[in-house]
Amino acid sequence: MRGKKTIVGISVGDIHGIGIEIIIDAFTQSNLLEKCIPIIFCPHQIFIDYLSLINSVNSDISFIKSFDDVTENKINVFQTEEFQHKVELGKPSQDSALIAYKSLEISSAYLKNQMIDSLVTAPIDKYQIRKSVPNFIGHTEYLENQFEGKSLMVMLSEKMKIAFITGHIPLNQVSENIKEDKIINKTIQLNNSLKKDFKISNPKIAVLGLNPHAGENDMLGLEESTIISPAIKHLQTKKNIVAEGPFSADSFFTEEKLSKYDGIIAMYHDQGLIPFKGLSFSNGVNYTAGLNKIRTSPVHGVAYDISGKNTANSNSFIAAVNAACQIYISRNS
Repeated sequence: MRGKKTIVGISVGDIHGIGIEIIIDAFTQSNLLEKCIPIIFCPHQIFIDYLSLINSVNSDISFIKSFDDVTENKINVFQTEEFQHKVELGKPSQDSALIAYKSLEISSAYLKNQMIDSLVTAPIDKYQIRKSVPNFIGHTEYLENQFEGKSLMVMLSEKMKIAFITGHIPLNQVSENIKEDKIINKTIQLNNSLKKDFKISNPKIAVLGLNPHAGENDMLGLEESTIISPAIKHLQTKKNIVAEGPFSADSFFTEEKLSKYDGIIAMYHDQGLIPFKGLSFSNGVNYTAGLNKIRTSPVHGVAYDISGKNTANSNSFIAAVNAACQIYISRNS
């Protein structure tokens, strides 16, 4: 099984959503099988039932129960725990979410044991998972508990690589969570990832401000002058990192400015994700940087509303697999 191709494990995601549909489409409508060996972690009967519901007949699928049976140039489906469940596309379900969680759990174990080289996670329904696993927050938090390092969510596309100081917190809590040390540490993480994962020898990083017009000389907020600018100065003088800013977010996301920087630090979730998805949604990738193992995912959700209609766009999933392969090669070259 070991050879030139990257072995990509795939957690199946919520089997009532579009996960299996985009996985199959990605590997049949692209050249991914020339680059990697995919192994999907899913109960066989569940996978077969899903294919029947979407009227998919694919001769490139190999159903296996042992890694000794993994086949190149095939979509390998590895048998996880048997689960008696009727697949109902488009319907949120505690059981379908539990199947997704079990797939994540098993694929992570195989990643930890180096049976697979990287992990691509199909979309999940976190709300439904929490009915069975109350402490579950999301992929990123789960994987950080499984592997070494401190996670950093980075959104990737051809246009930008953007990381975030704060993540999934209410907007009214953002300002109190913008700290100088947090900006320093996360920028260092992004800088390290750009070097290690993307082979950029001397990254140039743009740091956005928090307030409108980056505070407008303290008229619209003090965080830029009291927190963000001192953090940037520390990065420049103490850490030898090429960091610039703070930039006003409302005028930063132009082709001219994006082309000047290898990475971007946004202060909060929507500040970075609105322009990212506006410019890169169909081809964007969510990458969990900072860990000793590689995980990527498409940027969209389970999309119950179009599940089973054969209209889902697999481009983001294709990009996620390509990124997982490329980062693995970068780390091991």
